Amino acid sequence: MTSFGTLLDRLIDDTLETSLCHFAPELALSGTIVALLLLRLFGEIDRWIPPYVTTLVGALVALGLCGTQLLDLLNGSQEAGEFFTGLLVFDHFGAFVRGLLALFLVLVVALTVLTGIPDREDGPDFYSLMLGSTIGMMIMASANHMLMFFVGIEMASVPGYVMVGFLKGNRKSSEAAFKYVVYGAGAAGVMLYGVSLLTGLLGTASLPELAARLTIVLGHSGGVGSAESLTALLAVLMVMVGLAFKLSLVPFHFWCPDVFEGASAEVAAFLSVASKGAAFALLVRFCMSLIGTDPGANPEFLTGIGLGLGVIAAVTVTFGNLAAYSQTNVKRLLAYSTIAHAGFMLMAVSALVVVLANGAAVPGFDVPEAARMCVEGLLFYLFVYLFMNLGAFAVVALLRNQTFSEDIESFNGVGWQSPALCICMAVCVFSLVGLPPLGGFWGKLVIFMSLFNIGEVHWFMWVLLVVGGLNTVFSLFYYIRILKAMFMREPAEGARPVEVPSAISNYALLIALPVLLLGLFPTWTTSLAHGVATWLIP
Repeated sequence: MTSFGTLLDRLIDDTLETSLCHFAPELALSGTIVALLLLRLFGEIDRWIPPYVTTLVGALVALGLCGTQLLDLLNGSQEAGEFFTGLLVFDHFGAFVRGLLALFLVLVVALTVLTGIPDREDGPDFYSLMLGSTIGMMIMASANHMLMFFVGIEMASVPGYVMVGFLKGNRKSSEAAFKYVVYGAGAAGVMLYGVSLLTGLLGTASLPELAARLTIVLGHSGGVGSAESLTALLAVLMVMVGLAFKLSLVPFHFWCPDVFEGASAEVAAFLSVASKGAAFALLVRFCMSLIGTDPGANPEFLTGIGLGLGVIAAVTVTFGNLAAYSQTNVKRLLAYSTIAHAGFMLMAVSALVVVLANGAAVPGFDVPEAARMCVEGLLFYLFVYLFMNLGAFAVVALLRNQTFSEDIESFNGVGWQSPALCICMAVCVFSLVGLPPLGGFWGKLVIFMSLFNIGEVHWFMWVLLVVGGLNTVFSLFYYIRILKAMFMREPAEGARPVEVPSAISNYALLIALPVLLLGLFPTWTTSLAHGVATWLIP
């Protein structure tokens, strides 16, 4: 029998030698939060070092550490494995998503510097919340245990509630924050009950062990129609509620338009991209934990989950695009656009679950390669979505400071007054539609190719492909309204002239450039995504 002292020594050795090294990006962000709070105590130092400088330095250090870890994993210098006694996992997939989050953090902080939100007095509080939320999202991307599953989501969500209401004295901002808190608390409660139900039924909270325990429970209970099977399905659905809320999937989307309209455009951009990336990473991990190393063990159970995700994806993408038509506020329009794009990305996860559960039954079908294509399409889509969605929200934030409005009518004629900003918006909008030769085209193409191939496994994937294709066409009509206002309408009488400094124009072009380059030269990013997918699905 191992003594308590021996266990404690092993824990300390594991933490110091392995875990802290793998947790380095999160530690860098945590140290930045401490530095921000300490600098606020010393007024003289805080006057010389603005809060955004400290935040940018910490974010760049975290980005460098994430990039180094991903390169070390790809070239074999470091090995993937669990850390913090199995609570988190260090692997290619997690390193990719954490790097994506760190890069996005750097770009968003730079945007806040240009727009002036937050001001210098509130800067330490605002950036501490943003950094704390990013740490939670990184934990979501590396979660290996149901405890960290819940902790990561709540760590990412709670600071977001405060950031949404950060515009003090703004009624819409306060109302949006209140709605976000109430809906978020309800979703978290349902998810926590699902987590407790699932772990109690299966007897484990470790994600890698869920599939094997699920097979035992279903095998002993007599199949899919048994009480134990229905209880497991109910628990999985309740866990999915928390993820669906973070992803703003129908019918858990209702918070998104109101929150985006009430929050500043900078916060809306942060929520629309960062939370999506982290939640999709966690969704993939959860689905892979249910599939396990023997996907054929529970085909009916997994097929039901996969097809259910597909139905939600089809409804979400259709609702998001249709609801966006009637919007006059650009942030609200982009909120429904965010809902629709979550539906597109969910199609890849649905196809992943379906092909792994049923692909082996089709003679000659290459199941691993089809599954890798699903993950590759999702990762590429997330990468280009970072730039095109941030670019759209950045233009809204930068023009808001000039026109003092976020309605489409306030954008009338600004295309000729600030061509750099409006070219950036055009590039991002056409990429969101999925037009070549922009990055969004390749993201949708890879996902649609996955659906087409996996249609051989289940016909419903072809239905999703048709729904996705039609919605791509539909989306052009409401996106084009923004560009029509910018380039084809005359400014309203008495409207303020738009005079954008060169630094702001350069930032907009810097965000739009990767969207174009990812469309013209997608090979490097697709190769990286394929390498990550190959590790996840050998």
